[in-house]
Amino acid sequence: MTDKTSIRKLEAIIGGKAVISVSNEHFDIYNPSTGQVQALAPKCTQEEVVAAIEAAHRVFPSWADVPVMKRITVLYKFRDLIERHEDELVELLSRENGKTLGEARGDVLKAKEVVELACGTPSLMMGESVMNVSSGFDTVSYREPLGVFAGIAPFNFPAMIPLGWMVPLCIATGNTIVLKASNVTPMTSFRMVELLYEAGLPAGVVNVLTCDDHAAAPLLEHPHVKGVTFVGSTRTGQFIYQKASEHGKRVQALCQAKNHALVLEDADLEKTAHAIINAAYGCAGERCMALSAVVAQETIADDLVQLLVQYAQALKVGPGYHPDTQMGPLVTPAHHEKVTGWIAKGLEEGAQLVLDGRQFIVPGFEDGCYLGPCLFDHVTPEMTIGDEEIFGPVLSIKRVKDFEEGLGIMNNNPYANGSIIFTNNGHYSREFARRTHAGMVGINVGIPVPVSIFPFTGHKQSFFGDLHAIGKDGVRFYTESKIVTTHWFGPGEGKKMDAWGGAM
Repeated sequence: MTDKTSIRKLEAIIGGKAVISVSNEHFDIYNPSTGQVQALAPKCTQEEVVAAIEAAHRVFPSWADVPVMKRITVLYKFRDLIERHEDELVELLSRENGKTLGEARGDVLKAKEVVELACGTPSLMMGESVMNVSSGFDTVSYREPLGVFAGIAPFNFPAMIPLGWMVPLCIATGNTIVLKASNVTPMTSFRMVELLYEAGLPAGVVNVLTCDDHAAAPLLEHPHVKGVTFVGSTRTGQFIYQKASEHGKRVQALCQAKNHALVLEDADLEKTAHAIINAAYGCAGERCMALSAVVAQETIADDLVQLLVQYAQALKVGPGYHPDTQMGPLVTPAHHEKVTGWIAKGLEEGAQLVLDGRQFIVPGFEDGCYLGPCLFDHVTPEMTIGDEEIFGPVLSIKRVKDFEEGLGIMNNNPYANGSIIFTNNGHYSREFARRTHAGMVGINVGIPVPVSIFPFTGHKQSFFGDLHAIGKDGVRFYTESKIVTTHWFGPGEGKKMDAWGGAM
C-alpha cells in the first residue's frame, strides 16, 4: 500500500489564488508507467465550484472592457512561457498520462498552436458593415463576449484540450472561465494555468479545480454560466448538452468516436500499414481520433493483416518518459481493466484475436498499466467491439468485397469524428470525401485532424451543439452578435422614415 500522507496534494486555483480545498477527499493521480500514486487532487465541494463561478463573474466586466489588442498581449506572453517551459510540461504530462515524450510534446505544441490562433482574435472578431444600407442608414455588426464559461476536460490531452481548445479563445474574446480539469490528469492543466497568471492574466479570469459530478452541477445550472464546452464520452456529452441547454446555456460537446479507414486493393500496403499503426496505437489508442477499425477489401486483407501484426509487434512498449519508448501505458489501472474487458468481449463475440497484448510486461515496471498492441480480425457487423469506442490499443479488421460495401459499413456507425480512405484511385477518393458521413476526412491520411485555423468537426453522436471547437467556430461559440444601425439627422431634416419605410 502507498503511504498517501507524504504524497503531493494539489490545490485549486480560484480567483487567481491557490486554494486548499476544505474537502478531505481526493482523487488518486497515478504515474501509469509505474502504477504508483504520485499525487492527490482534491474533490472540491459544490460551494467551492460556486465560489469559482462567482470569482469569474466578478472579474468579467473589467476583463471584457480591456481592449482586445491588450487582452492578447497576455496570450503572447503565455505562448513564450510555454516555449520556455516546454520540456518541463512534456515531462509532467508524460508522467501523469503515460504518453511517450514525443506524444506529450505534440500535446503541448498543439495547445501552443491554439494560443497562437487566439493571438489573432482581433481580426477573427471583426464584424461586417454596410454603409447606406437604406437611404441615410448604416449598419454594422460586432462580436461581443458573453460572460462566464465552464470547461469540462478529459484525461487524454491534458494540455491541448483544456489549455488549447477551451481557454485561449474564451479569454481572448473577453470571457472568463471555470475549468474542471480531468480528475485523472490535472497536473499539466494546473501548471499551465499558473503560467497564464505569470503572463499577467488578471485574477479570476481563469479558475481551475477538480471535483466529482455532484459538485460540478453548478457548471451546468448556475445562472452566471453562459456556456459549456465539454470533451468526453457520448453518454456524458448528451447529458451535459441537455442539462445545460435546459438552463439556457450554449453548449459544445465533443464526444466519443469509432474512426474507420477503408483500404482498397490499389493502396500502397506498406505505407498504408505504417500509417494505420501510428493512428491505431499512438497515445496507446487513448484519443478520440484514434483509428480503431479498418475496413479492408478482401483481395488484400490477408496481406494487410500480416503487415499490421509485423509492425505492431515491433513497437517498443515501455515507460512514457523513456526516450526509446514508442507506446506508453494506459492511464490508470481502472482504465486498463476496462480495455481488457473489451478484449474479452471481442473473444466472446467470435472475433479472431490475432495479436494479444494482454500479458505484456515491462521488466522493472511490472506494476505499470501496460497493454501491448491488440488486433482483432474478421470483425463482423453484429460485434460491438467493431462499433463502440474502446479507447485503448485495440484495432479491429472488417473485411468487405468492394468500395460500396465498405462505405456502407462505415456510414452505419453512430459515431462520426474521422473517416479515412487509403487508395490511389482519384474517383474513389472523391466519392469517399463526398459521401462519407464523418466530420473530418482523410485521403491517405491516418489521423485527419486539421490545424487549429479549422474547427474540429465531429458529426452524429460524436458532437452535440451548433458551433465546433477552435477555428472560426470557436470564436463564434465564445461571442454573440450585436447589430447596430445608425442614422444622423441632417440640417433642416423634417420627418424621416426608418430603414423599413415606417415613420420614426
